[in-house]
Amino acid sequence: MKNYEQYFDANKKLWNKRVDINFNSKFYANDEFKKTKISLNSIELNELGNISGKNILHLQCHFGQDTLSLANLGASVTGVDFSEEAITKAKQLSKDLNLQANFICSNIYDLKEKLDEKFDIIFTSYGTIGWLPDIKKWANIVSHFLKPEGEFIIAEFHPFIWMLDNNFEKIKYPYFHTDEPIEETISGTYADNNAKIEMVEYGWNHSISDVINSLINEGMEIKSFNEFCYSPYNCFPNMIEMEKGKFIFEKFKNILPIVYSIKAEKRLK
Repeated sequence: MKNYEQYFDANKKLWNKRVDINFNSKFYANDEFKKTKISLNSIELNELGNISGKNILHLQCHFGQDTLSLANLGASVTGVDFSEEAITKAKQLSKDLNLQANFICSNIYDLKEKLDEKFDIIFTSYGTIGWLPDIKKWANIVSHFLKPEGEFIIAEFHPFIWMLDNNFEKIKYPYFHTDEPIEETISGTYADNNAKIEMVEYGWNHSISDVINSLINEGMEIKSFNEFCYSPYNCFPNMIEMEKGKFIFEKFKNILPIVYSIKAEKRLK
């Protein structure tokens, strides 16, 4: 893999600064989460099914709401994120909710050096793989940590919408992956548009074919692939709620794919 350290470092600084803002935002609604202990949406819940007693690795977990939701549903869970501030918050949230989970601070590309375990399920969701430059190495990490016949589940924003400009009104960026990152200066955060923070972030788009083929090439069998015309989060500019918990772009209504999900199974050798 090429040397992307400068981009990882910049993104880590960005996410470390975002943690407190996001943690205290109405978007994440931590007071409500502490009551319900569930932050997962129907899209990923349908893919996950009954996870009681399962051992789950949650990649790029931020400050752990979804990780702890999985624990609340009866799974044994390990959450991973490269932000030190996020992992600190996740551990505190775990303690506050009296929900057991293991949290590791690591860039997932370095995870083999920090974790020696195999899992029944690997899970990741919403705004994760766009921070990763090498989707083939990502798929190798997924396969490495899965038990034979283990399941990988991803719910992610569709690469089509990452072609749009910052106002999500017109096409600006390529659909297909390029080695050079997409560089953007972002004010606020998706959880609080008015937050007084402005920093540069670096990301990479990954086409659906790249994601699926990278998993297949690492010994995964695709069990389901679904696309959705809505987001479960009001996290982009110029969105409207078409029905409770389903947000679409006002300009495009429901004609664009906004989210997709994949369930894959690691084949027996």
